[in-house]
Amino acid sequence: MKHTATAATGTATLLLAAVLTGCSDSTSAEGRGPTASSASPSAPATVDTKSEGKLGSILVDDKGNTLYLFLADTKNKSNCTDACAKAWPPLLTKGAAKVGSGVDKKLLDTTKRSGGDEQVTYNGHPLYYYAEDTKPGQTNGQGLDQFGAEWYVLDAKGNKVES
Repeated sequence: MKHTATAATGTATLLLAAVLTGCSDSTSAEGRGPTASSASPSAPATVDTKSEGKLGSILVDDKGNTLYLFLADTKNKSNCTDACAKAWPPLLTKGAAKVGSGVDKKLLDTTKRSGGDEQVTYNGHPLYYYAEDTKPGQTNGQGLDQFGAEWYVLDAKGNKVES
């Protein structure tokens, strides 16, 4: 009888552990749109262009997620860290970024962030995603004033798009 009770308790404990593990709240960014790219990259990032209606041809990543510039940044230096980088995840790369369709290779480069990660730049502007853009093609961050300055999409020449 004692052996049966121990086995039942062990089985119940395993079942409870399995249920709790399956229902746990993961903090991983995997599968959550562009924010997934804010983790340390394992491959080179790709910068591409895509036509987005009234904004015209703008910079996006290889999945079509919109890329932004931050007016508080200086040439090749990000001024978006901590809470800012959570709302506006930087486009990180491992190695040189890849040139996509419509992108000028001479304008594509990288800069080191304060933590040592390589962030992709275009025409000297560090590039970011906007966490509220949850699927490719969204431009919810366009023209927002957050963390001390405005955010804009970029055209293929590396200039902010204001319309």
